[in-house]
Amino acid sequence: MIRPLREAGLIDSHYPISINAISGYTGGGKQLIAQMENQSRQDSLKENYFIYSLNLNHKHIAEIKIHGQIKQTPVFVPSVGRFPQGMIVNIPLHRNLFIKSASCSNLREILSIYYNGQNTISIASKEETETLTKLDPESLAHKDNMKLFVFGNENEGIFNLCSILDNLGKGASASVVQNLDLMISAK
Repeated sequence: MIRPLREAGLIDSHYPISINAISGYTGGGKQLIAQMENQSRQDSLKENYFIYSLNLNHKHIAEIKIHGQIKQTPVFVPSVGRFPQGMIVNIPLHRNLFIKSASCSNLREILSIYYNGQNTISIASKEETETLTKLDPESLAHKDNMKLFVFGNENEGIFNLCSILDNLGKGASASVVQNLDLMISAK
């Protein structure tokens, strides 16, 4: 969701990006799965939600910078919830830091143009977005697609780009194919 903004000339490479993400616990591997599911373990986790990578040095920061075409290191705050699969990623934005002004409609159009032809990525319409009161990270569990949302308070000039996906549902091979398609702009 960052790269389309860069390519549209809306943000520069030093925009102070923040990314908040919550994912299901199965993305953490066998040990985390066991800690979440087996409460009789000595090292079991009781929390329903926790933030990790507290040193702000998550392993995905380098690829976020490369694929997002940004130079400023983003503040990436990953977290895990007590649900097996699904993920929500949030990128809050401030219009006063944009290179040029934009609205929710402009942001939605930028995303729609960038992801046009990607059959696994859809953009929520203005009408759909306006009727929502919450987002469920499990809503696309066991599905191979991703949905993007643009929320905002235009009077205050603040926005939130959100994506919902199942970070595990498609399996590794389908994920590789989708990522290759995105990188080479294949339809």
